[in-house]
Amino acid sequence: MPTDTAAPALEIRDLNAWYGESHILHGVNLSVPRGQVVTLLGRNGAGRTTTLRSIMGLVGRRQGSIKVHGDETIALPTHRIAHLGIGYCPEERGIFASLSAEENLRLPPPLKAGRGKAMSEADLYAMFPNLAERRASQGTRLSGGEQQMLAVARILRTGADILLLDEISEGLAPVIVQALAKMIRALKSQGFTVLMVEQNFRFAAKLADHFHVIEHGHVVESFPASELAAKQSVLDELLSV
Repeated sequence: MPTDTAAPALEIRDLNAWYGESHILHGVNLSVPRGQVVTLLGRNGAGRTTTLRSIMGLVGRRQGSIKVHGDETIALPTHRIAHLGIGYCPEERGIFASLSAEENLRLPPPLKAGRGKAMSEADLYAMFPNLAERRASQGTRLSGGEQQMLAVARILRTGADILLLDEISEGLAPVIVQALAKMIRALKSQGFTVLMVEQNFRFAAKLADHFHVIEHGHVVESFPASELAAKQSVLDELLSV
């Protein structure tokens, strides 16, 4: 099926998802325009990470519609979803201890159906100079920030142009968080699309074009960045612990 170039990068309609008998997502609806940064906000356990995992087909059961570049993926296995040009960076990063940083970077093959977004190793080392210096180091011997950069770089090497980022700033030093923000801005300027789950509201507020708030598996608020100040009191109530 030909890709619809006018479609959003991601379009989710009436998404339900389960882990075993636990019904986590209840009719989630959201859209991620091409070339934008969209952030999922919410309390822990609200369903944000499950939304990312559902997009990749990593939950026990899902129903509804998830279109990637206009192609319906709800019945596809994870590897076929990935080959549509979407990469998932989980909170735990998935760095292999038995491989060097360079071997971790080279582990996933480039996508055959890439959209011209694949970055060369030279480009990636230019974007992440710390990785160039540590390329021979064991993957899990890198700092937390370096491991996060490696996890993102590994996706960019495949040619994926949609990035799903789960809490990439969590537990990192401010200087590393700033470097990650710079990276996201650079990727956006190059036409990449980013959907991220982020607990660090100050980090997300400076990057996102649009916000969706998830509560108990439902999207309860959706608004553009231009309305952020007006929504602050609502967010304070929805996001309070």
